[in-house]
Amino acid sequence: MDYTINEYPHLQFGSIYCIGRNYAKHIEEMKSKKTDDPVVFLKPRSSLIFNDQTIHLPQQSSTVHHEVELVLLIGRAVKNCSVKEALQTVQAVAVGIDVTARDIQSQAKKNGLPWTLSKGFDTFAPIGNFVELDSLSDIQNLDIQVRVNGELRQLGNTSKMLFSVSELISYLSHQFTLNPGDLIFTGTPEGVSPITDGDIIDASIGDQLSTLKVYVRT
Repeated sequence: MDYTINEYPHLQFGSIYCIGRNYAKHIEEMKSKKTDDPVVFLKPRSSLIFNDQTIHLPQQSSTVHHEVELVLLIGRAVKNCSVKEALQTVQAVAVGIDVTARDIQSQAKKNGLPWTLSKGFDTFAPIGNFVELDSLSDIQNLDIQVRVNGELRQLGNTSKMLFSVSELISYLSHQFTLNPGDLIFTGTPEGVSPITDGDIIDASIGDQLSTLKVYVRT
């Protein structure tokens, strides 16, 4: 079964956990370094938008990038779960975009400051329709892609994750209590690039299992 927020208005989303530096080639393109543990940051609830809605580019930034990702929807409360048990906490998955004000993020990195402002503007977390985990043959072998105005910008596969889905859930559950409705953005492959006013973004995971279309406006 798949569903959207409009079809299931009872869905209440909670915390939005995001993972950085989880694909080696993306680390290379950003001239960053691999880390021993997952890089974790948060987005506010107000950053969420859904299919056919609009990303609004903030006046504070002149360089905003798309980062396509596999998104997990947590289905039950969990604390300190093992890697082996981790997938049992996932209710569904979707394609999502971690929209990033790259210039603001770069300045924050330079000054050793948090990434929150660059990642958390309103509309900076678009997500597509959710697909129940049981319908997937292998969560660690899903193609993930994004097109801007029909041009392929990012194409990757979840098999290239440095930290697997199960490892991410287990790690997060040892730092926080995960609750039903929490979302986990699991990191982006290489190919991130700018988006501008008037762009149309199409993203998907798997064989069009979850799809997302959003618009970009100033």
